Amino acid sequence: MSTTFATFGNDLHAGRRILPIVSRRRTWYLISVVVVVLLGALAVVRGPNPGIEFTGGSEFQIAGVADTEQTSAREVVREHLPDNEPKVTQLGSDTLRVQTEQLDSTQTAELAGELATAYGVSADAVSTSYIGPVWSGDVTQKMVRGVVVFLVLVAAMMALYFRDLKASLAAMIALGHDMLLTAAVYGVVGFEITPGTVIGFLTVMGYSLYDTIVVFDKVRENTADLTGQRRRTFAELVELAANQTLVRSINTSVVALLPIGSILAIGAFLLGAGTLKDISLALFIGIIAGTYSSIFLAPGLLVDLRRREDAIARHTLAVERARRGETVSASEDSAGSARGAAAGARADGSDSADADLADADPADADAADAGEGRAPEADEDDGTVGRRAAASRSARQQPRRTTRRRRSGR
Repeated sequence: MSTTFATFGNDLHAGRRILPIVSRRRTWYLISVVVVVLLGALAVVRGPNPGIEFTGGSEFQIAGVADTEQTSAREVVREHLPDNEPKVTQLGSDTLRVQTEQLDSTQTAELAGELATAYGVSADAVSTSYIGPVWSGDVTQKMVRGVVVFLVLVAAMMALYFRDLKASLAAMIALGHDMLLTAAVYGVVGFEITPGTVIGFLTVMGYSLYDTIVVFDKVRENTADLTGQRRRTFAELVELAANQTLVRSINTSVVALLPIGSILAIGAFLLGAGTLKDISLALFIGIIAGTYSSIFLAPGLLVDLRRREDAIARHTLAVERARRGETVSASEDSAGSARGAAAGARADGSDSADADLADADPADADAADAGEGRAPEADEDDGTVGRRAAASRSARQQPRRTTRRRRSGR
């Protein structure tokens, strides 16, 4: 099977086989919009699940628990705080984490003692911490600021690297798709939003842009001599680049997804490691979305953003007309330039011939006109013929001038 996949990849890279990626870009657009809207609607209905780092509150961790059932913790918290619904999470195999609203020191000590009694552990086995609203608000503000700065810097870097603002815009749109899809899936699953989630999102942003840059770099290589060839249009060359990088993108994503999937499946679900499932889920979904967008969305977006440029539109029309057997306008322009250069060369030659005739004796010039058997009015009737005759007369008159100079002793 590996041999078949390698052959398939070689065919894609060589252009012997082309998958309809760019040519069916509107299909991929529709699929992406439908998936994002459906998952986003489900996430909104479910509601976000921000962690204590963003909401503030008190946290209790009960270690060495023989039975990790969560009902006892909820009942104890409801007795002290009837209006508060706690968040109870299992960490590892014998630890529970209980998060409540903000409590003062007295309430915290009482609740910690009752939780220890409910689970049959010593009071030292219950650790407490407190996160105030100022700290949580500062974390949220810095998260938003970091994402905005990251996007601005990356967009500027891509615009400078590709020397094309539209390539940067296409990459940013694809990145927005990845972020929306990852956030929607995260919201549907219901995992807690923590600083680890933010780290996962930032990592996904970097990975998605990296994969898109690889595809766009191949596009730049394929289109370096776009107007110098008439075999493929700009859209077809972009599609070729997407096919050439398809296997590479899939291999890179699979290698990255294997360890992340192991952390998500084993660490989060089997061992109950709550501190890993947030970042691993964000990375897992984000890498899949980034791979999809860099192959199926970003190239199509680049084509749609650039296909109305004058040079690309003229080249596309020229290729299409050439395939229909019609006269290609680009070829006509090239031929016209060649004709213009030839005419300029002939004009230069005629000027030189006129200068030679000015130096020659009038009698010689008249004799040359008579020898040609052409009336002077011919130059007026046909300027091109006149210039050719003048050049011919100049060529025949030069030896005679040389002869006269020899006879005069010069």
